[in-house]
Amino acid sequence: MLQRIQTVYLIISALIMGALYLWFPVVQDEAGTIVIHRGEPLVFGLIFGSIAFAVISILSFKKRQRQFVLNRLNILINFVLLGVFVYRSLTISGETLVSEKGIGVLLPIISIVFLVLANKAIKRDEDLVKSVDRLR
Repeated sequence: MLQRIQTVYLIISALIMGALYLWFPVVQDEAGTIVIHRGEPLVFGLIFGSIAFAVISILSFKKRQRQFVLNRLNILINFVLLGVFVYRSLTISGETLVSEKGIGVLLPIISIVFLVLANKAIKRDEDLVKSVDRLR
């Protein structure tokens, strides 16, 4: 059912990753040139993959095990994206124009938190179904 709490968590996670995609190209150095931009296929692929996994997980609400596995894969994608951001922020020399080196790193972390909450809710639903099956 689409009105369950894990659906809300997954929608929030997808919106956070969408906000990351919109925020991503604004990192500039002192000369005004864009240091990181949307044209990077690795980062774009990771962000798009995270959004796609969240949407597919929302739409597969009848299969809780598939939702659980998709959310775990999405968590792994977010950890890889987090690693890419940390690596890039450590290799950028100096300060950026508006000191935005570390702001984008928070969004995958927040997305991971909502994905973990969704997995806990899915696990709770699965345990409830198993307990009802035992009573029959």
